[in-house]
Amino acid sequence: MNLKYKCLILDHDDTAVDSTASIHYPAHVEIMRQIRPETKPISLEGWFKKNFHPGIMEYLVEELRFSEEELDEELVIWREYTSSHTPRFYPGFIKMLQEYRSQGGIVTVVSHSEVENIEAHYRKADTTNTIFPDRIFGWTYDADKRKPNPYPVRQILEQFGLKAEEALIVDDLKPGVEMAQSTGVPIAAAGWGHQIPEIQNYMEASCLAYLSNIEELREMILEPTASL
Repeated sequence: MNLKYKCLILDHDDTAVDSTASIHYPAHVEIMRQIRPETKPISLEGWFKKNFHPGIMEYLVEELRFSEEELDEELVIWREYTSSHTPRFYPGFIKMLQEYRSQGGIVTVVSHSEVENIEAHYRKADTTNTIFPDRIFGWTYDADKRKPNPYPVRQILEQFGLKAEEALIVDDLKPGVEMAQSTGVPIAAAGWGHQIPEIQNYMEASCLAYLSNIEELREMILEPTASL
């Protein structure tokens, strides 16, 4: 088999690992219990939609109107929760990456999770260390250096000497699409983590392909003649 794309730029949450429902949303519920006990948290579906648009930081600041002190407290609680819970990789994801890496593929990650957590997830899931990412960009307060800003993708392209069309972004939400549009890198939608019509319709209309399962991604990146 040959590689159609030399480099994968992978989202992490709900693309590689099943984490929003199992970790990030429960963390938010706990945050609201401690910081805003008088306010009922939004539903899990609502949380997915806020991730999609306008984004979690915007939701916390513009809608919930968290103060600077509350944001600091929110970050502490979130870090405690995410560092003590490990999500599972979707079945077949690690094997697919091992096959891709064995063919010379470059594996990178651009996510809103923190780098240390992403590293820990990969190390725990793959003890042979055969698919540990070549580069990881995670959460930072600097909006100019986190998704959807094009900075992470441009850094990856420069580091590995790639043209935009030689990489593929795989993401489940709008920030990944915006990052793709601003860099010219094609994007495939990871549709296996959630099926919310509003999000699915947008991703289907905005991405090169809408992938329903890991096998479809495998065929896309390893078999250039596969029908999309």
